[in-house]
Amino acid sequence: MTTLQIIVLAVVQGITEFLPISSSGHLILVPHVFEWPDQGLIVDVAVHVGSLVAVLLFFWRDVLSMIVGIPKLVTDRRHDGAKLIIVLLAGTVPIILVGIFAKDLISASLRSMELIAWTTTIGAILLYLADRFGMMVRRLEHMTVGSAFLIGCAQVIALLPGTSRSGITITMGRFLGFDRREAARFSFLLSIPTISAAGILGIRDLMKTGDTQLQHDALMAGILACLTALGAIWFLMFLLKRTNYTPFVIYRLLLGATLFVWVYWIN
Repeated sequence: MTTLQIIVLAVVQGITEFLPISSSGHLILVPHVFEWPDQGLIVDVAVHVGSLVAVLLFFWRDVLSMIVGIPKLVTDRRHDGAKLIIVLLAGTVPIILVGIFAKDLISASLRSMELIAWTTTIGAILLYLADRFGMMVRRLEHMTVGSAFLIGCAQVIALLPGTSRSGITITMGRFLGFDRREAARFSFLLSIPTISAAGILGIRDLMKTGDTQLQHDALMAGILACLTALGAIWFLMFLLKRTNYTPFVIYRLLLGATLFVWVYWIN
């Protein structure tokens, strides 16, 4: 991989991972646009791990609360940190189970522009409906195991490239009545166990290759993705103080329309 390719992939990942527009879809589209060879899932995982570090830094108070809450899981489950750990675990169970059994399918046949066109468009419509009609009466402290599990089930759909992990979990959160910023906050925190699990597997596969150049590229991409992801998280949380998710709905619809034209007319 060239330095330019690494920089572009890392910046795209950092920007799109936490905005509800699909990082995986964009990472698949980039090689098509620039006519580069597909970077593969290992580099995809590296930039996702970089994004994970950004979440840990931005939401350090929640992370610290969970660390303090670990022993409270036995002594006092009403502790804020302990409760947060429990709901995040509940939300992570579906993606882990499905991810294990669908890994080969995800890594091969689903990385297509046609699928991304459909998932991008359908995801935009669902996000609009949830944000337009969903109530805004619940905050993170109102999250229950049942609600977290439903959001986790929605997260499973993000295994389809173009769906957007943050987009589909925020959508479910809004359908369940969570405030816009709180739905985004839980979505970001839910990425911690999810991306951690994928990152462990990806790092293991990366080490097995013995390819020092690939390892260097993955490290560089991860660092750049972390820096840009921090900016993207701040931007979204700032934006949601003043507006709704409509700008992202419009972007997704325009992207979906462009991809449909590319897939069904140009090609």
